[in-house]
Amino acid sequence: MQKYSFFVNNSIYNNSFTRFNALKMQVFHKVSELSVFQQELQKKGHSLGFVATMGALHEGHLTLLRRANQENEASIVSIFVNPTQFNNPEDLEKYPRRTDEDLALLEAEGATAVFMPSVEEMYGENVQSEDIDLIGLDKGMEGEFRPGHFDGVATVVKRLFEMIKPQKAYFGNKDFQQVLVVQHVAKVFQLPVEVIGCDTARYSSGLAMSSRNFRLSPQGMEEAAIIYREMSWAAKNYQDYNPSGLRAAIRQHFAASNLELEYIEFADARSMRIVEDWSQHQEVRTFIAAFCEGVRLIDNTKLFP
Repeated sequence: MQKYSFFVNNSIYNNSFTRFNALKMQVFHKVSELSVFQQELQKKGHSLGFVATMGALHEGHLTLLRRANQENEASIVSIFVNPTQFNNPEDLEKYPRRTDEDLALLEAEGATAVFMPSVEEMYGENVQSEDIDLIGLDKGMEGEFRPGHFDGVATVVKRLFEMIKPQKAYFGNKDFQQVLVVQHVAKVFQLPVEVIGCDTARYSSGLAMSSRNFRLSPQGMEEAAIIYREMSWAAKNYQDYNPSGLRAAIRQHFAASNLELEYIEFADARSMRIVEDWSQHQEVRTFIAAFCEGVRLIDNTKLFP
């Protein structure tokens, strides 16, 4: 596996942008190492597209990077497994880490730069989330079943935006609730970045691409496709049910599968309020979390319109 040179000494930047721009991809570990890169982009009037990841990259991440490359003169991807958004220490420990493979993929896709900060670089000695009012976007679904998760997301994304200073940032709609949280953070802190939610990348079975899929067996990958099938079924049949009845029907379908359903919810696509009456909402999405072979998977799709 190809190894990559990491820039850990600011003196390497004392010559010129051209010197390190000649490399196919730069890898930064510290905020201070980003300064010359940012200054040169600003001088040239080039926009910077940003993709935030926790590594273990897959086609979904690469789709975001391709869009960033298409819409900007430069792109940067962060790889940082953020401890404050894991309410389960075991889940944090088991999160897949594939640094060499990730860097090879990013270079092949033409990423301009990669930012790989340490926990200390991101948080210093105080590894905890900031107190950010998320106006209820963090309630229900992931907010309910992963206490503190969105506080960690909001904190780390705010800091990444402040450090990297992108003009556009791209997030997958598989984590739709997260996209709304990030858009809110950018707005409330008046950060000059456009947060763009992008369509979920899926396998032919409909299963959403996810870093957690690396932990599934081939059989598990097949069985997990029930998540997308049930969301599709809901979109076709919701008019025959009220929200409570539709939830119950989907629970019954999962009971006959090998997956353990954690939640099935219908939420307003703007406020994230749980839906109890279809007629009270203009845009609704279906949200599912389930365990397959002990691996927690989440997904969502549009229910209507």
